Amino acid sequence: MIKKSNKEYKYSMEVTLDLIGGRWKSLILWHLEGKTLRFNELRKLVPQATQKMLTQQLRDLEEDGLIIRKVYAEVPPKVEYSLSDLGKSIQPLLESMCSWGKDYLNILDNNTK
Repeated sequence: MIKKSNKEYKYSMEVTLDLIGGRWKSLILWHLEGKTLRFNELRKLVPQATQKMLTQQLRDLEEDGLIIRKVYAEVPPKVEYSLSDLGKSIQPLLESMCSWGKDYLNILDNNTK
């Protein structure tokens, strides 16, 4: 049994899916690669996500240590998001997922011709 905070997992794959399996988590991590972005910039990059859902997914990623949230003491408040070292370590997995998705779409496209 694998434990993470108050959760128990039978398989390590469950941990990975829990960390990046939220509807928009992988896309958020993907867009933060090599960048620091503000909330509204992320909203433009993930327009399908509601403000509430994007906020929740960002909170989850921060709580799990995959992103860093930096708040500047100014009015109006300025908040920036970037990848933590742990978040950077997941990038090869995201790149593989992207590549697999492209291959899958090409196979589907070739099968419909």
